[in-house]
Amino acid sequence: MEEQNKKILLVEDDPNFGTVLKDYLSMNEYEVVHAKNGMEGFEKFKKDDFDLCILDVMMPYKDGFTLAKEIREKNTEIPIIFLTAKAMKEDVLKGYKVGADDYLNKPFDSEVLLMKIKAIIQRKATDSVVDSKQFEFKIGDFDLNSKLRFLKYKNDEPAKLSPKENELLRLLALHENDLMPRELALTKIWRDDNYFTSRSMDVYIAKLRKYLKQDPNVEILNIHGEGFRLVVNKD
Repeated sequence: MEEQNKKILLVEDDPNFGTVLKDYLSMNEYEVVHAKNGMEGFEKFKKDDFDLCILDVMMPYKDGFTLAKEIREKNTEIPIIFLTAKAMKEDVLKGYKVGADDYLNKPFDSEVLLMKIKAIIQRKATDSVVDSKQFEFKIGDFDLNSKLRFLKYKNDEPAKLSPKENELLRLLALHENDLMPRELALTKIWRDDNYFTSRSMDVYIAKLRKYLKQDPNVEILNIHGEGFRLVVNKD
């Protein structure tokens, strides 16, 4: 999933630091709108669509916490990262209570901020794929109905999948010809990510391969150390 051209609202009252941070994020292919205080930040937020907000906590006119509450009233999903010069536990807790996704204490390593931004945006994008309401899929010559847990090959009688087989194949179908991260399936289906559940998932992948082998144009590839890819050749 690409992170290019994602739009970030940066609300930072220190003009020098704000300019440097905006330039750094722009160099890393993010579109950045910089506001100098909380009031200006909220006005800019209302006028545009953003993928993530970076808010300084201590600002004139309107602090970061108040701004975050107003943003959350308009958009409950948008990720928010707080920047603060005060490493006080009470502030951190207050930040998470108003819906912060992450927190960075000044001064911080700009590369750390960049990695946090990438991780948060990718997680949100993955969540939106997984939470989609789609339940019918065409996988080569197969039809999957994940509501009924039916996998049907051409005009054959449908096979009834187990709940975990069904969920795993649905996740793979949602990521067709793209990487389905191993951790995603483990946390979404098994609610756990450890060695034993990982081995269990490999067993289910093997079961799905047996179902799908009827169609030579469909295969599940193991992407070493990362996850799996459901490949459907269209020819």
